[in-house]
Amino acid sequence: MKVAIACTLGKVAEHFGYCEKFVIYEIEAGKIKSKEEVKNPGHVPGYLPKFLKEKGVDIVIAGGIGPRAINLLNSFNIKVISRVSGNEKEVIENFLKGELKEMSRSCKE
Repeated sequence: MKVAIACTLGKVAEHFGYCEKFVIYEIEAGKIKSKEEVKNPGHVPGYLPKFLKEKGVDIVIAGGIGPRAINLLNSFNIKVISRVSGNEKEVIENFLKGELKEMSRSCKE
């Protein structure tokens, strides 16, 4: 499974589309197998979901994310965990422990 965290300056980005980069973790048997940092190719509506699917991402973790982006990600079978904040390393650790809470509110587009 691959988990992408939308990040800016080492923290979960407040807005998915405007993040600095995506940190993509490959998880196997509950442990981190690999980590890749990918620069955000740019905020073009509708592009990032396809971009992340092509990277093999299964789950996206972000701070704020609009309903259109959530729907597009879901259409690619990518689950979204939104309204998350904090240090990227702590967030992935909490995810691995099953302690990362998903909030249902999204930001407006």
